[in-house]
Amino acid sequence: MTAPGAFRSPLADGIERFLASKRALGRRFDTEEKQLRLFDRFLVQQALTSLEQITPDLLRGFLAARPRPRPRSYNQLIGVLRRLFDWLVSQEILPHSPLEARPRRATAQRIPYLFDAMQARRLLDLAGSLPDGPHRFRGPTYRTIFALLYGLGLRVGEVSRLHRADVDLERDVLVIRGTKFGKSRLVPFGPRMAALLRHYLDLRWGDSCSPETPVFSFTRRGAVHPGTISQTFHKLVPRLGLVIPAGVAPPRAHGLRHAFAVGTLLRWYRAGIDPAGRLFHLATFLGHVNPSSTAVYLTITPELLQEASRRFERLAAPAAAEASP
Repeated sequence: MTAPGAFRSPLADGIERFLASKRALGRRFDTEEKQLRLFDRFLVQQALTSLEQITPDLLRGFLAARPRPRPRSYNQLIGVLRRLFDWLVSQEILPHSPLEARPRRATAQRIPYLFDAMQARRLLDLAGSLPDGPHRFRGPTYRTIFALLYGLGLRVGEVSRLHRADVDLERDVLVIRGTKFGKSRLVPFGPRMAALLRHYLDLRWGDSCSPETPVFSFTRRGAVHPGTISQTFHKLVPRLGLVIPAGVAPPRAHGLRHAFAVGTLLRWYRAGIDPAGRLFHLATFLGHVNPSSTAVYLTITPELLQEASRRFERLAAPAAAEASP
């Protein structure tokens, strides 16, 4: 009898082993598993009985049945399939990969909307004023959540998964466990964040909080879901009256993390610190495997261009003076 949630197609065993091999390397692979479950369900619907029936035409049918208007989303889907089939070939489960689809050319992407300090403060004020509905403490909960996203650059899922044992108020450190890359890291915070967290924990949980209790939860059954956090963010954004410039994407909760990275770079410029020498530190703080992943967040803004121009002028001034007659 097939277990609930198990893969059921002729490729079931291969998919299970593929996922296990990736997770043995410390990868979460949650999103990839969801995509492979869609593929497995498609194979079951086609009533396949053998691996030989997985042909290029069949895969084209699957991709057509799962339309992805955005090149990035489409390329991510075929990327997961390509890694699966390449692994199956390497394990001699299949003689060759049946995947013939090629990535789509990505069109020009809009830059993300970056909150400045004043806009972030207004967002926190709005979140803090949220009324209680079926559950109490909605305002303090979301105010603290958005403060962590903007003030420490955490991922939405990382905030959602925080437990009381992960908040060390003696050393002013958060323990971020089970991140995107299967690693854990320490994230230090300053006195204002410490005061905010201490106030929230005392208000929400008092002395009844065990180490395993989710920090952000409206019940004792589980943490606030990342999707719920994003939905609340999107409900608050229209009330901010933001003006979205041409070529800039609408605000997203993940953009608060992006704003933290850009804001950090801007502060380094203004303090006379070489950003190139500190990029590895920022990558470690954000939980990236290497600085190249962090560079994706460093959107060029007018403020960054202005500070970079000032730095260049200071560096070039001596040479210009020597060249003058």
